[in-house]
Amino acid sequence: MTPEEFVKIFHTNKQDQFANYLNNQDTYVSSLINQLDPDEKGITILREIIDTVLTDTYYTFLLGIDGAANIGGVQQLYKLFDQNKNELTGSGQIEGFAYEYFHGDKS
Repeated sequence: MTPEEFVKIFHTNKQDQFANYLNNQDTYVSSLINQLDPDEKGITILREIIDTVLTDTYYTFLLGIDGAANIGGVQQLYKLFDQNKNELTGSGQIEGFAYEYFHGDKS
C-alpha cells in the first residue's frame, strides 16, 4: 500500500459515512436527523456541518499520524506500516495526499 492509497481509504470511508448519515440509512445519526425533521434550508446547513466535522476529523487524524498535527495535545511522528512492512509515514506524503483528497483537487 502506498501513502496515497492509505489516504484514499480514509477519504472513501468519510464519504460513505457522510452518505449514510444523510440518506436515511439505519444509523443513529440519521435517526437523530430525522427526529429534527429539518426543512430544506436545515438539511443544507446540516449537510455542511456534518461534512465539515468529518473532513476536519479525518484530515487532522491523518496529519497527526504523519507528525504534522497533534492528536490529543501530543504532536509526534508515528510509524505506520502496511502488511508488507512498507512504512507509510515519515515522508510527509500522507500530509500532502490528505490535503489533496480532503481540501484539494481530489475532494
